[in-house]
Amino acid sequence: MSGKRTGKKAASDASDVLRDGRTSADSKSAAGSALSQAGKAGDSKHTSSNAAEAASDVLQNTSTGPKSKSAAGSALSQADKKT
Repeated sequence: MSGKRTGKKAASDASDVLRDGRTSADSKSAAGSALSQAGKAGDSKHTSSNAAEAASDVLQNTSTGPKSKSAAGSALSQADKKT
């Protein structure tokens, strides 16, 4: 596990994404994962493989907005690395 936490800006962006009715399911999945990891350092949460896939899709989609990409980047950076 990476031990990283979601920063304040990424958490704020994730919150906005979750409240926006226009965002995709992938964006909401990534944002939910990022927001769930905004707690105290040392919490053992990490991005699931499904949320990591959704975050990857969000980052590759050219029509996705910057707040969704911010949340997705945070979520993806906290995913378990494949070896």
